[in-house]
Amino acid sequence: MKELKFLGLSLLFFGVASAQDVNEAKKAIDAEQYQKAKTILKSLLASSPDEGKNYFLLGDIYLKQTEEDSAAIYFNKGKAVKNNAEYNTIGLGHIDLNDGNIAAAQAKFDAVEKDLKKKDIEQLIYIGRAYINAEKPDYKKAIAVLNKAVAKDQKSAQAHLSLGDAYYGDRNQNEAYKEYRIAYELDNTLLRAKLQLGVITKNTRAAFPEAIKAFDAVIAANPNYGPVYRELAETYYIWGVTNPAKKSEYNTKALGYYEKYMSLTDYSLNSRMRHADFLLLTDDYKALEAEALKMQQMDKVNPRILRYLAYASYENGKYEASSKAMNEWIAKADPKRIIARDYLYLGLANLASSVGQDEKGNTVIKDQATFDAAINNIKKAAETDIAITNEFNAVGQKLFKQKLYGPASVVFGVAITNPEDRNMALDSFFYAYSVYFDHVNKSPEAQKGNIENLKKADAALTKLIEMSPDALDAYLYKAKINRYIQSAESLKTMAEAYDKYIELVTAKGDAEIAKQKKNLIDAYSNAGAYYAVINKAKAIEYFNKTLALDPNDEYVKNELKRLK
Repeated sequence: MKELKFLGLSLLFFGVASAQDVNEAKKAIDAEQYQKAKTILKSLLASSPDEGKNYFLLGDIYLKQTEEDSAAIYFNKGKAVKNNAEYNTIGLGHIDLNDGNIAAAQAKFDAVEKDLKKKDIEQLIYIGRAYINAEKPDYKKAIAVLNKAVAKDQKSAQAHLSLGDAYYGDRNQNEAYKEYRIAYELDNTLLRAKLQLGVITKNTRAAFPEAIKAFDAVIAANPNYGPVYRELAETYYIWGVTNPAKKSEYNTKALGYYEKYMSLTDYSLNSRMRHADFLLLTDDYKALEAEALKMQQMDKVNPRILRYLAYASYENGKYEASSKAMNEWIAKADPKRIIARDYLYLGLANLASSVGQDEKGNTVIKDQATFDAAINNIKKAAETDIAITNEFNAVGQKLFKQKLYGPASVVFGVAITNPEDRNMALDSFFYAYSVYFDHVNKSPEAQKGNIENLKKADAALTKLIEMSPDALDAYLYKAKINRYIQSAESLKTMAEAYDKYIELVTAKGDAEIAKQKKNLIDAYSNAGAYYAVINKAKAIEYFNKTLALDPNDEYVKNELKRLK
């Protein structure tokens, strides 16, 4: 629903002095030309300082651009003037919603509604839109308030448009479509309603060609209506995601349409930030880095630019620059604006800059402190939003390939704490796999203190086997791990896991037996050694099968002599 924030509450403004200027401001806001609208409204404040709606309109633009402090300044000023001051109370209520102060917001909205006259509906629409556009929207409350507005004036196109937005946010596409259609029938100059009909089409069964036709119809009505090109850009981007064969072609189209959108709106800092968000979606990191550097030249204070620079620098292989920018962003930003991906990128940048190779090509940690900080930031990403762990598989795989088994086990171990992990089976195996290789590379003394990690790895393989009962490697490494645990119970588990591994391999026939020869020898000999104590016949069977694969195995020959 973020795109609905582009619909300014201010479109609903009627009947003040300097109407032509106000109408121009309304048109600019609807066209997402926010810088132009700000200029008009600031001029109006100078010429009509007692008109409260003008303060509200300007404050609402700042609120849409997440500049809450600036919005509050205008709302508070507008609340103190003679005319229409109550609109600013609604704006302050919107800020309360953003801040999670629901009771304070409700009190403000109730105070405004209590004093409404019989035909007043604008205030109700603004209250409804505050619920829609809040950082945590409440679409049900918006629907209730906006139905009151429609009941007061069933011919208000703006009321039906906003009700459509509320239903759209509440995932009631049928009601949303009906309200948008009514809004457009009531006012066929209301291109926003026509645009939203196309948006619903786009989101219904991925009907991308039909959506594009709908957007083309908006262009036919007004080729200079900027928001339609943003929707076309997003449509082609999503179409590329769902059709990988066309992704490159559609991304190119998407970026072209977004450039068109920018040319018809403005190149202010906020517009460039929206552009940067889209470049992130389309993975155009070269362009994102260039855009971030342009934004830095425009505003060296806004910390959000540093996030774009950090992301782009990492993807473009500039790891130290990425780390520097991200550390600066985290230090300067409001803590509630820091997201899991920020910590993940910081961790990845630090990993990349702290790992190198020795003269033999082996992976080495160049800076242990930076490396440890990297792992901690990757963990912090998961603590911030567990869903980010769906992306941990690639991180863990890279560490594993670098033979950094301990850190790889940490990354995979965090990933499988997410019950909704999309890579659960693979992450579970590589967690255990990493723990195993980390263990065998430790000193004998260090191995003694690592038993609990081996037990966790064993538990991960148990879950994997539940998900995939025929996974050969799961049984093989369950056996290997339990062999190192070296308890009576673990040795029994080892033998049982080897039994199942042997059963699965031999059932596949000679080709698989030949492929698994080395592992089969280990399985027969280690399981045979266990059964030599409790099941002499089975031990002899397994040792004979070992010799069939490796006639020169002296250990097995000696064991067979002893058993016979």
